[in-house]
Amino acid sequence: MTAWNRFRQRAWSGPLLALVAGLAAALAHPPFGLLPGLLGYALLLYLLDVVDESKPLRSAFWRGWLAGVGYFGLGTWWIGEAFLVDAANQGWMAPFAIAAMAAGLALFWGLAALLYRLLRPASAWRLLTFAGAFAALEWARGHVLTGFPWNLPGETWRAGSAPSQAAALVGAYGLTWITLAIVAAPAVWREQRGGRIALASAAAGLAALYGYGVLALHKPLRQEPPVSVRIVQADIRQDAKWDAARFAQIVQAYVSLTAQPYAGKPADLVIWPEGALPAAVNDYLAPGTWVRQAILDSVRPGQTLLIGGYRYEGPIDKPVYYNSLIALRRTDSDLEVVGVYDKHRLVPFGEYLPAEAFLTQIGFKSLAHLGDGFATGPRPAPLRVMPGLLTQPLICYESLFPGLSKQNNDVRVLINISNDAWFGVTSGPLQHLNLASYRAIERGTPILRATPTGVSAVIRADGQVADGARLGLGQRGVIDAQIPGRGQVTLFDNFEDFPFCVLLLISMVASVRLRAGKSLWTIAPSKDSG
Repeated sequence: MTAWNRFRQRAWSGPLLALVAGLAAALAHPPFGLLPGLLGYALLLYLLDVVDESKPLRSAFWRGWLAGVGYFGLGTWWIGEAFLVDAANQGWMAPFAIAAMAAGLALFWGLAALLYRLLRPASAWRLLTFAGAFAALEWARGHVLTGFPWNLPGETWRAGSAPSQAAALVGAYGLTWITLAIVAAPAVWREQRGGRIALASAAAGLAALYGYGVLALHKPLRQEPPVSVRIVQADIRQDAKWDAARFAQIVQAYVSLTAQPYAGKPADLVIWPEGALPAAVNDYLAPGTWVRQAILDSVRPGQTLLIGGYRYEGPIDKPVYYNSLIALRRTDSDLEVVGVYDKHRLVPFGEYLPAEAFLTQIGFKSLAHLGDGFATGPRPAPLRVMPGLLTQPLICYESLFPGLSKQNNDVRVLINISNDAWFGVTSGPLQHLNLASYRAIERGTPILRATPTGVSAVIRADGQVADGARLGLGQRGVIDAQIPGRGQVTLFDNFEDFPFCVLLLISMVASVRLRAGKSLWTIAPSKDSG
């Protein structure tokens, strides 16, 4: 008996390998970028094919869930940093939050594994069933409880790379299906003729993914009248904002960078990040305040300043709070509000509390020191921040959602402000940059991204960061650049999730036909199929 067979006979070998499969797949994502980790999906497909036949559905769910725990545990561990900002009150929750996040998100992978076992045909082409089941549950993960589509398998490819360009055709969810169908193929390669055909098809698909991407990256962008921008990154850590004594220093940091001399033409548009100043916009922009005067002095007549912050409306005894982006134009002698965008897609447990009445009643809200949260703004709509410049704002978390950035032909640029300072110098902000950049690819529209501590960047319509237009983690400074050109209207922009639905339909048809025994390549199980 070989060592491999002895290992497989151990009761814990399957669960352990499932965990390894998830960890490997997570390592393929930026900032790690270990693309061989994508073979973790092939390992997971193999493990779902050799589950305990006495209880296949339960075993499949368990293995899928464990793979998800590894994947999301490594992919979202940085959320623990947010609880260390106020360590005295919330630090104890960090390990529980990380574990709960990974375990909760892994439920979607467990259900996907169960669905795969229910539909799995006796053919090498079951990898299409695998791709469909997991892609469908990833879509669900992006929508349940407002959704958390962080690190979709289709977004494993570095944004701006050749494979990532397929998002312009099928979106991130469609690219998830394609990615899974390709990288899971090695799990079936030993299965006679059907396995060889499936593997050759996957290799051809991978070549097509790269080939299309190379061609797409060489397409010229539409050049439009120049608009210059300045993105301000003051490198203010989140814990510093809790210190009221430092408020004046924070204001000074932003206004001094904003007023910094220009090497060339002054910016038409200046952008500060989400939560730039730790106070209500209503208060520090009130007429006569020293903060308003300091901001006024830092910008030039005719410039537009975008500030991310919270504001309130309604009666004093019961105000309603919004997480907002405020557009201010500097006139000859004052600041004029020219637009307001209120965040629509809020972060569960961070900006709003799901099932609030129940969780408040059982004491969770007070135990976790959660406030009343923000009110939901209207569905995202374009905002004209200056004459001739229509933008689509996306605040932080909203940049994860393809549907929220639906293109209007007149929208020239997406504005993504985010407060990634909550997550310190971890992989979280680096991943967020990659994920947000997919919105540029899907819409063929550039992105201006501003954060307090990094990563701020000017992102081109192909998902690549413009040359010299990036401030990394822990850097303080400004980005002075021109808004890049737009690409052509994308297939995804025209049809949204329709191409993704077609891919899911392919999985469904393949599963039904192959289970009915109508495939030319139905084969007997291999020796390793259990």
